Amino acid sequence: MAPRSIARVSGSSSSGRMRPDTVRRFDLSSAQLASSEMARDINRDIVLEFIRFRQPVSRVDLSRLSGLQPSTISAIVEDLIEEGWVREGAVVRSGRGRPSTMLLVNDDLVTLALDIRPSQAIVAVVDLSGRFLSHETITTAKDPETATAKLVKEMNALRKRHGDKTFEGIGVSVPGRVDPVTQRLLMAPNLGWEGYDLRSALEKAMGLQVEIDNDANACLLSELWFGRLEGVRNAVLVAVAEGLGTAILAEGQLHSGFNGLAGEFGHIPIDPKGPVCGCGKRGCWEMFASSRAALQTYRKQSRKQVSDIRGLLQLAQDGDRAALKAVKAQAEALGHGLRLVTAALSPERILITGELTSCWEICGPIVQRELEAGMLAGAAPRLTTAGDGYLARLSGSAALLLQRHSHYHRSTHISRRAKAKA
Repeated sequence: MAPRSIARVSGSSSSGRMRPDTVRRFDLSSAQLASSEMARDINRDIVLEFIRFRQPVSRVDLSRLSGLQPSTISAIVEDLIEEGWVREGAVVRSGRGRPSTMLLVNDDLVTLALDIRPSQAIVAVVDLSGRFLSHETITTAKDPETATAKLVKEMNALRKRHGDKTFEGIGVSVPGRVDPVTQRLLMAPNLGWEGYDLRSALEKAMGLQVEIDNDANACLLSELWFGRLEGVRNAVLVAVAEGLGTAILAEGQLHSGFNGLAGEFGHIPIDPKGPVCGCGKRGCWEMFASSRAALQTYRKQSRKQVSDIRGLLQLAQDGDRAALKAVKAQAEALGHGLRLVTAALSPERILITGELTSCWEICGPIVQRELEAGMLAGAAPRLTTAGDGYLARLSGSAALLLQRHSHYHRSTHISRRAKAKA
């Protein structure tokens, strides 16, 4: 499977204007010449990105910012308006020129974002600008059909609550790898829903398009979609939760490998005598660097009851010695395992997401030290956080749906126009 292309607008000048110096990049190994349709797709993505990041913005400004001809901008904007992605706003008069109608993303267009974890799920309503209009947390059953029924009930409640909005679809992040063709779970040792057709079940119940991907991929897509990786072409995001997942950005492309399993560094053994992992092997990286590992370490050392990683991190911040020891051990294991990432991929940036980042003043220096100690040669990649785990996953779920659905909208729109002409 070729790497997935991401339309991106990145870079900024000293004036603060964004430059289209990095756009969608394609796998040249297929030896397929660019078509006019491909060029239209690229231009469309660039224009939509500029509107999202620069709104309100005029057609004249879009032409100046993107370098595209005014006629091209007008055609793309009209399509985006007709498809419902963009709306016209106020008319602005400036200087001697003609008045300009400002453009904004359609804030009535929203998605349902769903983040599924082994014991709970979070459902949210997210708009095109990445704003959360609502979100609810519910417990989930181990049986996927029972859990899906409960998720559907909650999503319908949110849909009813926001009845004045247009719902584009459902974006779903899961703690496992997803078949890029069938969208079924290939590998989810901490969830256990392998083979379950979640996409079909949700689409049948909700009547909306559904897109599913690994939680780490969703988080990385969130960073790209909402403009927080400007100018970065090679990065790895490590999502720390019950398990440990990674997502790869290689030469500007999200890379999932031949069968969707690329990036499973969390299931590479680092200690053959370590505890048995959910994947069946011993001593995998996630058995030492995940939130679950930190909780197990703490429970062996303290009689205090702590229900989840948030509680443990709060204890650590309050100075609890056992909690501090457990969290520091997790940070050390996380940094130590990053040698796998740097040796294999040599990224320019490594992003960490998950609840652990709320305690980064304690964990960050430890991870940084271990990262630098594990380098084969040269300087270590820049290490940054990507925010709270569940918010990043929800933003990514929304971005996943919006990115794929925008191209679905365009192809459907072209098909309808062709039929109308016929």
